[in-house]
Amino acid sequence: MKEDASAPGTRLVRAGAIAFVAVFLSWGVFAAFNGALNEVDLTVYRDGGLIVRHVRPFYEPGAYAPLYHWGGFSPLALKFTYTPFAAIAFAAVSVVPWLVTWIGSVFVNVAALLAALWFTFGGLGYRDRRVRLGATLVAAAVTFWLQPVIRTIYLGQINLVLMAMIMWDLCQPSHTASGKRRWWKGALTGVAAGVKLIPLIFVPYLLVTRRFREAAATVAGFLATVAIGFAVLPQDSSKWWLHGMVLSNGPRTGFMGWAGNQSLRGIITRFAGSVAAGQDPWLVAAVVAVIGGIIAAYLLDRAGYPVPALLVTALTGLLVSPISWDHHWVWVALAVAVTGHYAIAAGRAGARRTARWLWALGAGMIFFFAAWPDALWENARTLGNLSLGFLWAQANTNPIKFAQHGDQPQYVEYHWHGWQLLWGNAYILAGVALLLIALGIGFRLRRRSAVAEASAQAQVAATL
Repeated sequence: MKEDASAPGTRLVRAGAIAFVAVFLSWGVFAAFNGALNEVDLTVYRDGGLIVRHVRPFYEPGAYAPLYHWGGFSPLALKFTYTPFAAIAFAAVSVVPWLVTWIGSVFVNVAALLAALWFTFGGLGYRDRRVRLGATLVAAAVTFWLQPVIRTIYLGQINLVLMAMIMWDLCQPSHTASGKRRWWKGALTGVAAGVKLIPLIFVPYLLVTRRFREAAATVAGFLATVAIGFAVLPQDSSKWWLHGMVLSNGPRTGFMGWAGNQSLRGIITRFAGSVAAGQDPWLVAAVVAVIGGIIAAYLLDRAGYPVPALLVTALTGLLVSPISWDHHWVWVALAVAVTGHYAIAAGRAGARRTARWLWALGAGMIFFFAAWPDALWENARTLGNLSLGFLWAQANTNPIKFAQHGDQPQYVEYHWHGWQLLWGNAYILAGVALLLIALGIGFRLRRRSAVAEASAQAQVAATL
């Protein structure tokens, strides 16, 4: 049967493909002339794999990845901060030639962005594959130039890959087309947590929404990664899990008050004036955020909005994590796409006021998380002395100097004022606002449901 070229899905795919290719090419031109690729984190992953293969023990002070610049390596040593399981996984990456890995990382990350959006629209109920593909391409074009997405590609990070894994895992139906239960649903989220621990935030969400099988599968997947680590790297796994390294990894990761750390711990450290002074207030704030975030996710899920509930859970993880670098916030790309979906749905249903409000919300997220020029992102945040994008360019707060000298009162983030306080904490302020909005929407949906249920009961009583 010949495809109808005038069908809405076909037109949407065509428009989305043109838009996405144009945006991707624009980034390619920018990268070629402005050096928008310096995959230092990919270097850490690859060299971490090499250390696993050739050097033991793994977490010794001398085991590091040199920072690559065009023309050679700098003397800055970036420590591997991930789990033993992550190191084992990266060992496979280290077998691939560096040039192939370097180029391949870009396309893997782009594919992961597309995949995450594809799974998200599937969770929203898109069944027509052409419409779903078109929506994916349009959303990718709109969100590609968000700072977290660009930074993930720039650094060769794995945030987009982990996000795609989680969205595939938790958005797939609980049963196959033949009616068989997907008993493994949730396990891949546990594997993602085995690389970066924050996906464990989905366990309490799954528990409060009574998805106990998925919660158990998530925990099982995570424990499997721990077991693999002990089987392959027993000494390093013992050091990581049993001797406190998982809780005291700060000196290896860097200064928690650095501008790039857009978490509650980051903003509280900057306001407190020292890492130690920010510890207890952060714990209190993290507990409040977890309670508020899980309540919001529960209310949204119960009202029939599971995908927004997943995104609110991810947002909660970003807020409460001790370190949420700017590139960790890739989840905002899905949030923009989901907001656009509901804005269009509200407009079609005649709820124009709601549609306008949702479009404004989506535009606000794009504004706060867009890849603005360095002059705005860096100088405004850092008094021109510390770059959000290039931590290692500043000797006073890079991971090695912080490990050597510890917290220092002269760190520029302790001296922010006015505009720096607002723009330097933009992600975390926007994140807290989004969490409060989600909580408000959740309670409003609950009240609406209660009113509808009371009205239905009254109608039934009137007929008796």
